[in-house]
Amino acid sequence: MSLLSVIVPCYNEEESVALFYRELTKNDPFFKEKEIELELLYIDDGSKDGTVREVKKLIEQDPRVHIISFSRNFGKEAAMFAGLEKSRGDYVVMMDVDLQDPPSLLPEMFEWIWQGYDSVATRRVTRKGEPPIRSFFARRFYHLMKKISQTEMMDGARDYRLMTRQMVDAILSMREYNRFTKGIFGWVGFKT
Repeated sequence: MSLLSVIVPCYNEEESVALFYRELTKNDPFFKEKEIELELLYIDDGSKDGTVREVKKLIEQDPRVHIISFSRNFGKEAAMFAGLEKSRGDYVVMMDVDLQDPPSLLPEMFEWIWQGYDSVATRRVTRKGEPPIRSFFARRFYHLMKKISQTEMMDGARDYRLMTRQMVDAILSMREYNRFTKGIFGWVGFKT
């Protein structure tokens, strides 16, 4: 059996916690068939609503569910790093709780990992529905990063990424204070 750690940063997401859990666990037949155990790590980033309460309800039902709860809001980068540190999985995936990152893609992502990739990343291919000014600045950001950095980052890159333990350990070895995870993913140099 291999272990998959699912890292889910949350900030004021009480309405999404149970919905995300239901969508993720629709993959249980796949996990069982492929002999993958699940560890679900909700990282509460100082929520002021009932996010922690909703996660605790899930913990009572399912021993695979865990929570790390921050004393205040430290930001998504800190939440993702805390999840990576706490994860024990042979594979680790980071996902947004609001279902912008569809859990239904996990079986397909695993197929790429099993073909020899260390990381399977997702990216936004359209910015439809996003305010035009935000789209403009996002495109400019990725364009500028390509110019000034040797680190490859794709326009529209998401944090939704499945990684091998080897890649996670390389990321954790970088003790950056002001982390920019999308840049670190590219900088560590694994096959994506």
